[in-house]
Amino acid sequence: MSKFIQLNKRTGTTNSQLNQARKQGRIPAVLYGMGKDTLTLEVNEKEMLDVLKKNPRAILQGKLSDDKEMPVVIQNIQRDALSGKLLHIDFHHVNMTKIMDSKVNVHFAGEAIGLKSGGVLQVELYEVEVRCMPDVLPSSMEVDISNLDVGDQLLVSDLIFQDGIEVLTDPGSVMIQIKTVHDETAEEPATVTTA
Repeated sequence: MSKFIQLNKRTGTTNSQLNQARKQGRIPAVLYGMGKDTLTLEVNEKEMLDVLKKNPRAILQGKLSDDKEMPVVIQNIQRDALSGKLLHIDFHHVNMTKIMDSKVNVHFAGEAIGLKSGGVLQVELYEVEVRCMPDVLPSSMEVDISNLDVGDQLLVSDLIFQDGIEVLTDPGSVMIQIKTVHDETAEEPATVTTA
């Protein structure tokens, strides 16, 4: 549990009330997975942006208005297509005694040696899907890529997770590779001129 997040009971239900709440920094939200009832809530925009910046996949300790606390994860985020501002958040209650599927962000550290000899870094995947108990879910994973040379690649199967974590993403998927830069003019067929 990396962070507390206050989950307040939502006061408005109409579109105008929800838009007014957003202007005041209160983002509409819902919480699923608490039995049959879905709770309609709102969260503080600054607090939510802080969580999303640090670790959007973290298991959070949600605190309800009645001081009840429960582990939750962010299931879905709706943003305005133009401004990128938060419009709505879906949370899901996490049962800490059951295996769950989630995604883990992968951060690439170091500068690949292949870049110094003219290679180009191409990232294919920034996250992998895993299955594990909630208490062993890593918040993120850092991978050192400094030994990658031109023509090298890092596969999902190269990632080393602790015991109890099953990787669901295809192990043969390329995460990152160092490609050579081809001179496009050299690849063009030569034209023959006749006098």
